[in-house]
Amino acid sequence: MGNTSKKSENLLPFSVIAAATKGDTDAICAVLKHYEGYIAKLCTRTVRDSEGNLRSYVDEEMRHRLQVRLITRTLAFRIE
Repeated sequence: MGNTSKKSENLLPFSVIAAATKGDTDAICAVLKHYEGYIAKLCTRTVRDSEGNLRSYVDEEMRHRLQVRLITRTLAFRIE
């Protein structure tokens, strides 16, 4: 039962989602902020530098593309 309350704390409020689907910029920013860590995780790349060490970095182009995709899908989502 402890997991259920923890999961509900991590959810976006319905009012924010509804406002974001209508184009409210503050709500869209809240949605982007909510998924910020997840998007960064998806865009993390590991490369080997010239000395042979592994380095991780966030692919900024991919991060930007995912953010645009999230905004596009949010605006296309219909709540009835």
